[in-house]
Amino acid sequence: MGKCIVFVNQKGGVGKTTSAINIGAYIALAGKKVLLVDFDSQGNMSSGVGVSKDKPTIYELLAGQVEGEKAVKKTPVENLDAISASIDLSGVAIELADQEDREFYLKNALEPLKAIYDYILIDCPPSLGILTLNGLAAADSVLVPMQCEYFALEGITLLLQTVQKVQKGINPDLKIGGIFFTMYDSRTRLAQDVVMQVKSYFKDVVFNTIIPRNVRLSEAPSHGLPICKYDPECVGARSYAKLAEEVIRRG
Repeated sequence: MGKCIVFVNQKGGVGKTTSAINIGAYIALAGKKVLLVDFDSQGNMSSGVGVSKDKPTIYELLAGQVEGEKAVKKTPVENLDAISASIDLSGVAIELADQEDREFYLKNALEPLKAIYDYILIDCPPSLGILTLNGLAAADSVLVPMQCEYFALEGITLLLQTVQKVQKGINPDLKIGGIFFTMYDSRTRLAQDVVMQVKSYFKDVVFNTIIPRNVRLSEAPSHGLPICKYDPECVGARSYAKLAEEVIRRG
């Protein structure tokens, strides 16, 4: 059975989608079969790997209108597939509000695909609402991208409290897969201080690899390509390659 990893941070603009795409791409390049699941109605992950937001999307899969494999689309990277999202997904939160077992719709929809893929990576919206709750319920582990700024320290505490609640009531097998830093600027004292504080508190939970600020990483999604296809020699690409290796090693 494949390992299911959810990328979560309730703060937007921290590199969550970029990280899910590029970690997934490098795991695929390592010979593993990987499925990216866009679970954000903005559909940024879909655009970032050049897949269509036309039906079928994750919405049709959740609604039972298609079976799992019918929703899967190919990306430019070998071994890397994706299920796209569109604005239709924004209505799911309302539709699920009064449904019994509303936290488990994504888990149930993805269950048949776990036998096909080595890794399923879920990109959640920047919130702690019903969609993110579904992502946490479906996952084996959660990865937390963290920007090196003061408010990120406050946000990560709230996020980990939410994860603990999910572990107690919804998904007791959910593990903290790790925290990693994004958009790191070594020239600023604040970035260095945030890294030291988080590492001293969370210790081995924090990944060794730090993702630096890199223009090429920002450019790649507009071309519908992971960084390994857009500029594999840039510092951002080398950093995500190392981070993907760490993710694989941690199992």
